[in-house]
Amino acid sequence: MQSLEGPSKIHVIVKYIYISTVYGNVRNASSHKKMTGSLFKNIFKIPALSISKQRGLSNVGVFAMQKRLFASSNDGQMTVREALNAALDEELTRDERVFLIGEEVAQYNGAYKVSKGLLDKFGPKRIIDTPITESGFTGLAIGAALSGLRPICEFMTFNFSMQAIDQVVNSAAKVHYMAGGLVPCPIVFRGPNGSAAGVAAQHSQDYAAWYGAIPGLKVVSPWDSEDAKGLLKSAIRDPNPVVVLENELQYGISFPMSEEAMSPDFLLPIGKAKIIREGKDATVVSYSRTINFCIEAAEKLQADEGISVEIINLRSIRPLDTNTIVNSVKKTNHLISVESGFPHFGVGSEICALAMETEAFDYLDAPVERVTSADVPTPYAQNIEYMSFPNAEVIVKVVKRSLYRKKK
Repeated sequence: MQSLEGPSKIHVIVKYIYISTVYGNVRNASSHKKMTGSLFKNIFKIPALSISKQRGLSNVGVFAMQKRLFASSNDGQMTVREALNAALDEELTRDERVFLIGEEVAQYNGAYKVSKGLLDKFGPKRIIDTPITESGFTGLAIGAALSGLRPICEFMTFNFSMQAIDQVVNSAAKVHYMAGGLVPCPIVFRGPNGSAAGVAAQHSQDYAAWYGAIPGLKVVSPWDSEDAKGLLKSAIRDPNPVVVLENELQYGISFPMSEEAMSPDFLLPIGKAKIIREGKDATVVSYSRTINFCIEAAEKLQADEGISVEIINLRSIRPLDTNTIVNSVKKTNHLISVESGFPHFGVGSEICALAMETEAFDYLDAPVERVTSADVPTPYAQNIEYMSFPNAEVIVKVVKRSLYRKKK
């Protein structure tokens, strides 16, 4: 296997994992009856069932992009889904070592249509469907990375990455260090992260703090279309393992795309945050979907109270852009973090520690505030689910509290 060149290596490993999946004890015996995804359609000649339906995931956003729309035909707008698709397309074209692997990424065009059209363009050697066996295909992808390829390993949701967390944390993140710097592991782990809509406790967790705690991993979390394209392209080109935490509910949202962002050479540096709204009274730090609520809250505070809020889009969880946060606090003297993760040991906790351990502390006029999800498993009921995550109303309340503004 070591002597094989290019993408042909992939199919040797895929064949091995396929055989071990069909005849081995993967998950449990009953799971084999359910494994009727696209990989098995041609082999067993039975109708393929959507894995997302088998696993009880919602269909939010699955059929939202029946036709690919490019920014050139849409007044400089592009959805996050389209931006991710463009990044994959450009990097697969640029480097023949790059391939995409995961459940339903090929024949079904991706559970959320992020990989739409890629199978037709690049073929089954580079866009590879797998059975429901995260530990198996993640280990396969890591082995391919160690052999010189550049895999993009898609999790249908990062909640399922828990099945492969030993592979991600103990293999991908550590092998370069444990090999004395001689064996790099250039791999991307990507997929939707955090809360969606009505998918309950097991499918709604935010893994930014989980993976952000691990030395050897880089972790990014895009918010808009430029983030999605620029960060994913940088992740694919990075020589280190990179976790790309997307959000299902952001996929269908359109954002402006600059002429620079439309270029196939567009990259965003990992480890650099962006100030998306200038302000002078309070600094709000967030990432991914919760930025939507931060913007809504900032506009309300400006209109109702004359409070000027500066919003920092972290983009990168690890490494964290400490300088941008500290410099903003020096200007505003107040700091609030907003995230969809749990309150204990989260990204907000790290930002609080940052404020205590850097010169930002000398500029604070009030304690750092955190806005997080509720400290409970995510409820299924829609009304309670809404109450368990940050929203604009809560952020407004916390910013005013930080500024010692009285309630009206």
